[in-house]
Amino acid sequence: MTTTSEPPASSSGEVRDGLPTPARYSAVAVLALGIALSALDATIVNLALPAITRDLHASAADAVWVVNAYQLAALAVLLPCAAIGDRIGYRTVYLLGTVLLTAASLMCFFATSLFALVLARGVQGLGAAGIMAVNGALVRLIYPRHLMGRGIAVNTVVVATSAVAGPSVAAAVMSFASWPWLFAPNIPLGGLVLLLGWRALPRNKPAPAGASRLSVLDVVLNVAMFGLIFLGVQELGVHAGTPGATGTPLAGPVLLVVGCALGFVYLRRQRRQVAPLFPLDLLRIPVFALSMCTSVASFAAQTLAFVALPFLMLETWGHNTLEAGLLITAWPLALIVVAPLAGRLIGRYADGLLGGLGLGALALGLALLAVLPASPAFAGIAWRMALCGAGFGLFQSPNNHTILTIAPVDRMGAAGGMLGTARLTGQTLGAVILAFIFSVAGAHDGRGPLLALALAAGFAGSASVFSLLRLRHPAV
Repeated sequence: MTTTSEPPASSSGEVRDGLPTPARYSAVAVLALGIALSALDATIVNLALPAITRDLHASAADAVWVVNAYQLAALAVLLPCAAIGDRIGYRTVYLLGTVLLTAASLMCFFATSLFALVLARGVQGLGAAGIMAVNGALVRLIYPRHLMGRGIAVNTVVVATSAVAGPSVAAAVMSFASWPWLFAPNIPLGGLVLLLGWRALPRNKPAPAGASRLSVLDVVLNVAMFGLIFLGVQELGVHAGTPGATGTPLAGPVLLVVGCALGFVYLRRQRRQVAPLFPLDLLRIPVFALSMCTSVASFAAQTLAFVALPFLMLETWGHNTLEAGLLITAWPLALIVVAPLAGRLIGRYADGLLGGLGLGALALGLALLAVLPASPAFAGIAWRMALCGAGFGLFQSPNNHTILTIAPVDRMGAAGGMLGTARLTGQTLGAVILAFIFSVAGAHDGRGPLLALALAAGFAGSASVFSLLRLRHPAV
C-alpha cells in the first residue's frame, strides 16, 4: 500500500515545506528543550527513591509509584493528546503540556507526603504526554522534507541523551541538595519553553469543519485499557520478581483480563471511525505496522540490557560504581555519534535497510556481551557497549522517519502518539520480562543478567527482521 503525503499547510491554508531559517532554528531549540525536560523527568527520580522513601516515611514498594505514576499517566493519554493535536493544533497541545509539566514540577518540589508526590508525578506524566504526543508532528512541520532525516536524528539524540542522563543529573544535584531540588530546574526552563514556544512553534492547519469529534467514551476506554493493562503487567512483575511479595496473586491476571476485555470493546468501536483515536487506519499500512513491531521489540531489548548490565558489572565482573558508569556511558556516546550520521543516510538508503543493519549490530553486541568470560577486560566490555549504542543509533532515526512520514498530513499527531506508545510499551514489556527472569534465575550470581542479555539479543534480532521486512513494501 502506498501512502502519499503533502507538505504541511499554514493556518491560512498556504502549503509550505518546513520553516525558513532562522525561524527553524528557534523552533528546533524550543522543541529540543521541551522534549529534553519530559525525557529527563522519566528517569531523574530513580536514583532518589531511597531518599524519598526515608524522608516521606514510605515503603520501598510504595515509593516505586513515584516512577510508575509518571509512566502510567503518559502512556494512558498519549493517543488522546495526539488526537487533540490533530484537531486543535500541535503547538497548542505542546504548550499546554508544558504548562502542566511546569506546574506539576512546582507541586513535586513542595510535596510533603508520598501521596502528594505521586499525584504531582502523575500530573507531570500528563504534561509529558502532551509534549511527546505532538513532538514528532512538530518536527515534520518545522523541517523541509529534504532535511527531515536530520531533524529526526537531532530529536533522537536529544531524547536518548536526556533519558540516559537522568541518573547522572540526579547524582550531581543530590551531591549538594535534597531530592526536591531535582524538580526545581523544570520551573524556569518550562517557563522559557512557554515564552519562546509561543512565538517560535509553527501552527498547523486546523481540522476540517466536518472532521469527527473526539468521543469522551473512546478517551475513557483508551485510558482504562492502557491503565489496567499497565497495572496488571506491573502486578505480575512484582509477584514474579519478588518471591513472597504481599498482595493478591490473582490481581495481575484479573487486571489484565479486564483491560483486554475493555480493549476489545474499544477497538471494535474504533474500526468504524474514519480517524480513530487508536490509529487502526495507520496500522493497516504494512510499513507502519512493521515499524511499530520494530520499535516495541527494540525498546524491550534496550530495557532488558540497561537493567541487567549494572548487576553484571558490579556483582559479577567486579567493577566499581565509577567504572560501571563509564562503561555504560559508552552506549549513549556511540548513539550520539551515529544518530546524526544515520539522519544523513535517510533518503539515500531505505529506512528498513538502515534499521535492519542497526538492529543486527545491536543484537550482535548484546550476544557478545552475554558470552563474555567471568573476568572480562575493561576495553572488551566498552567496545561491545559502543557497538550496541551505534546499532541503536543507526536504527532509531530511520525507524522514526518511517513512522512520521508514512502517515497522511492530517494524521501526523496520531503517528507521533504511536511512536511514544510503542516506546513505552516496549520498555514495560522488557521490565516485566526481566522481573520474571530474576525471580527464576536470580539477579546476583550472573545467571539472570546473562539470560536477560541473551533474550535482549533475541528481541533485537526479531526487531531487525521486522525492519528488513519493510523492504518488501517500497512506499518508504
